[in-house]
Amino acid sequence: MTPNILAAVTALITFVFILDLLRRGVLKEKYAVLWLFFAGMALFFALFPQVLDWISFRLGIAQPVNLLFFVTIVLLVLVSVQLSYELSRHEARIRRLAEEVALLDQRIKEIDERQRPDSHE
Repeated sequence: MTPNILAAVTALITFVFILDLLRRGVLKEKYAVLWLFFAGMALFFALFPQVLDWISFRLGIAQPVNLLFFVTIVLLVLVSVQLSYELSRHEARIRRLAEEVALLDQRIKEIDERQRPDSHE
């Protein structure tokens, strides 16, 4: 199997996998778009490798695979940063919700205490 055929099959499998996750509601649309874009670009370059050769030549990169690795690493770093941002945001929201629940729990206990007749009078 040639590398281009392997890359195209892998991109198609990724497409199907992401669409299945999306259909089952496991993956949100905002993340699915990103991964479908990556899979689409991989499929495009697998079907038209001369485009990657041309871009590499225009940028002065000796081997097209070096450009591919560089772009992939940059994209994965950007995805990691974006996911770290989302995680930090969710942690802050969870902390705030936990504080609100604690305050509401305290209010409920105070209301219960006021409504109970004192048994030690």
